[in-house]
Amino acid sequence: MHGDNAVRPFLIGSTWTTGEGQPFESINPATGQRNALIGSASKADVDRAVRTAKAAQASPEWRQMLPHKRAAILHRIADLIEAHAEELADAQMRQNGKLRHECVAQAAGGAAAYRYFASICETMPSEVAPSRGDHLAMVMYEPYGVVAAITPWNSPLTLESQKVAAALAAGNAVVLKPSEFTPTISLSVAALALEAGLPPGILNVVTGLGLETGSALVAHPDVRLISFTGGTATGKAIAREAAGRMAAVALELGGKSPHIVFADADLDKALQGVLHGVFSSSGQSCIAGTRLFVERGIYDDFVGRLADATKALRVGPPDEPASQVAPLSSFVHRDKVESMVGMAREDGATVLAGGCRPDDARLSNGAYFLPTILGNVANSARICQQEVFGPVLCVMPFDDEDDLVAQANDTLFGLAAGVWTRDFPKAWRVARAVEAGTVWINTYKTLSVSVPFGGFKESGTGREKGFHGIRTYQEAKTVMVGL
Repeated sequence: MHGDNAVRPFLIGSTWTTGEGQPFESINPATGQRNALIGSASKADVDRAVRTAKAAQASPEWRQMLPHKRAAILHRIADLIEAHAEELADAQMRQNGKLRHECVAQAAGGAAAYRYFASICETMPSEVAPSRGDHLAMVMYEPYGVVAAITPWNSPLTLESQKVAAALAAGNAVVLKPSEFTPTISLSVAALALEAGLPPGILNVVTGLGLETGSALVAHPDVRLISFTGGTATGKAIAREAAGRMAAVALELGGKSPHIVFADADLDKALQGVLHGVFSSSGQSCIAGTRLFVERGIYDDFVGRLADATKALRVGPPDEPASQVAPLSSFVHRDKVESMVGMAREDGATVLAGGCRPDDARLSNGAYFLPTILGNVANSARICQQEVFGPVLCVMPFDDEDDLVAQANDTLFGLAAGVWTRDFPKAWRVARAVEAGTVWINTYKTLSVSVPFGGFKESGTGREKGFHGIRTYQEAKTVMVGL
């Protein structure tokens, strides 16, 4: 291992501290080398962060700040993210192995989230309800108070910004707990937020492991809303803990998204959409199209072309412009993905592409796994029902629209779906019939901060982004005035 032995501190109020917990390492998954040693927040540190946030949120300085002034601070944060985009992108690349051009795009997306919620902050209305008597009825929207934001390692530049910007625009204070695999992005942005004029204590960042730092944050009695993006099992545990004190939750969880190709589609565009939909970000995306359904009449030809295209993808270091697939986020995660592919083989799956680590000696020190296609699987197979969160695609034929919809919905998840066809009425029928929070037609993974995002079924509850995204962080209050 290599790297500086100094411990990177986290932020409570305006104080940077290494905390009382045991420091932990951040490892570069492309090289196996140490990025940094990170301070870990103990239960006492978390308590101090939440109490600091509660006091700051109750202060008139933030709670009563005029919306256009609050928006101006959010705009300044966006300016500073843009000014530091290159170094933020480099930090994310070193911590989760994502391709550098994807990291640069996500830095821009993080700044865009602050700008978007700044614009909503100074334009969102309250409501005057229709009168049913001699009174004036108004609906106001109040912040929860202290929001716990718990984020994953796959896209911290965008996901942390989307949560924090919306919660701040809504008037809350935030205690952010980033993934231990990508701990420093939020620390850098929090420093920029203080520089932009955000009052101390309104954004706090506690780094550490989930079992200690994350659990202490979720269990804290002064946290009134928990916003979590991550695995379904952890999301359920958070929901159970929150229910004990009636805290609100916003949960964006796992996915096993169906990607559908009809025979009448533009098959060249569909093929590229399928490749991008599952293998971009090395498959480490909750919305990855990991279950491919192809109409039976074109199945053999389309899957054959897809397998050839998959084998041709360039697997390499994230900082090399020619690379198309980068390493997985950690060696532990690479081993998990590898194990799940092994499980699929045991269940009878046929490997049509990939299925192993690359044999390139240059990549031997990194957490690499080849983009993989599995055939000869049924939708009921474990590999088709469990989220892999890696570059693994299951391919299956379908016979007709009813068969397709039944298979697509036969899953615990309901996050996203994609449909490729030139027949718009058919696309519309399928889009309405598939149980998913986002459905793409003749495109995939097209994202915008201006539309709500979330899942059906065990893919979560609540919505982020869009106008719905700010309401997630507010409570409705009715004010009645007698006339």
